[in-house]
Amino acid sequence: MRRFAIAIVMSVPLFAGGVFAQQKAGKDEVYEELNLFDQAFERIRQDAVDPVTDAKLIESAIAGMLSALDPHSSFIDEAAFKASQTPANDDGGTPGLAVTIQNGQLQVISPEDGSPAARAGIRPGDVIFTIDNELVYDLTLAEAEHKLRGPAGSEVQLTLRRGAEKPIDVTLKREAYKLQTVVGRVEAGNIGYLRIAGFDGGTQAALAAAVQDLRQKTGNKLIGFILDMRNNPGGVFDAAVALADAFIDKGDIVVVKGRKPTSVKRISATPGDVANGLPLVALVNGGTAREAELVAGALQDNHRAVLLGSKTFGESSIESVIPLSDGGGAIRLTTARFTTPSGREIQGKGLDPDLAVTSLKLARLAQGQMRREADLPGALKNPDQASDKPPADAPPGATTTPAPAEAPAVATEDMGSASDEQLVQAIDVLRGLSVFNRRAAG
Repeated sequence: MRRFAIAIVMSVPLFAGGVFAQQKAGKDEVYEELNLFDQAFERIRQDAVDPVTDAKLIESAIAGMLSALDPHSSFIDEAAFKASQTPANDDGGTPGLAVTIQNGQLQVISPEDGSPAARAGIRPGDVIFTIDNELVYDLTLAEAEHKLRGPAGSEVQLTLRRGAEKPIDVTLKREAYKLQTVVGRVEAGNIGYLRIAGFDGGTQAALAAAVQDLRQKTGNKLIGFILDMRNNPGGVFDAAVALADAFIDKGDIVVVKGRKPTSVKRISATPGDVANGLPLVALVNGGTAREAELVAGALQDNHRAVLLGSKTFGESSIESVIPLSDGGGAIRLTTARFTTPSGREIQGKGLDPDLAVTSLKLARLAQGQMRREADLPGALKNPDQASDKPPADAPPGATTTPAPAEAPAVATEDMGSASDEQLVQAIDVLRGLSVFNRRAAG
C-alpha cells in the first residue's frame, strides 16, 4: 500500500506536467499564428499603396474572422453599435425585406407583409444585384441590410433577377411602417384563418385578440384554425416560443443547443390551449424561416398540427451580440441553434411538411429559384445530414410525403387570395380532421 501511495503521489506531478505541456504546446501554436498575423499587419501598414489606419486594419481583421464562420456572424463598428443601443428613430425607414447572402449574392428570404417590397411584388428567391446602382457582390449581410435602410420617404433602387428572367429595376420608397404580425379572418364560414407574418413583443396579445374575434364572428362555431406561416422570416425568439405555447398544452416546444454538451436547454409548454383543442393546419414553404420553423417544428412534433405546403428554409441559428471593450464596437456571433422537441435538426435541412402541396402556378416557375440555409457559404452543418431517414421518435407522417426539392415560395400578394391553391387544400384537410375528431369523440 505504501508503494502504491508513493506511485500515486509521483504520478500526480507527471500527469499535471503532461497537461501543462499540452496547454503550453497549444499556446505556442496560437502565438505562431499570431506572429503570422503580425507580419501581415506590418507589411500592409508599410507597403499598401494607400495608407490605412491601424483601427481600420484591426476592424477588417475581426470582420474577416467572423465572416469566415457563417453567413450571420459579423462585426459591428462602434458607430453602428451605439446607434443600435439608442431608441429607434422615427425617421428611419425600410423597404421591408428579409435577405440573406448566397454565393456572394444578396437574396430575398421574404418580403414583410404590407411592406413596400411586398406591394412591389418582390418574391422569395429574388436575387438583388445592385442597391442604388452599387454592386452588392461580396457585401456582408450587415452591410447589405444597412444599405437597404434609410430615412423614411427616401427611395432605394434595386436591380434584381427572378429565376432565369432578365434583370429588372425596382424603385421602392422606404417606410417606417409597423409589421402586423397576426391577422385573422373567417374562411368558409366556420374556419379561423390566422396569418402569422412574424414575431415581436406584441404577437402573443395580437393572437389572443384575433382568436377571440374569430369566435365572436362565428358564434363560437369554429371547427379549426389555419396558421399561415408562409413567407414568415422569423423575428423575436421568445415571441415565437410564446405563440407555439399558446397552442400546445403540454410537452416540449424547442431544444436549444450551445457549443458545450452541457449547455442544452429544453423549453416546455405551459398548460392551456387558445384553440381549445380544435384541429390545426399550418401552412409552410421555403420562405418559412428561423423562428417560424421553431413554431412549425413544435406543432409537428407534438402532433398538434398538420404541416401543409413545401419544405421550409432550414435555418435555426441563434446569434448573440457581444460588446467589445474600450468602445470597440461589438460582434454578432452565432452561439447556439435550436432543434425540434424530438431532436430533429432544422439547420441546413428544413422541415418537410406532412402533406406536400405545391401550387400549379409555382410548379411552372424555373427550378432552383429558391435557396435555403444549406446553400449559404460557411453555413452551419446539420448533424443529421448524413441520413435522410427520420429519427425513431419523429411524429408519424412527418416525412411520408416529402416536399419537392427547391419548390419556390408563393408570392406574398397571392397568399390568402382566391387563387391560393395551398389554402384551398388546407381548408379541405381541416374539414376532414374535424369530421374525424367528431366521429372519434363518439
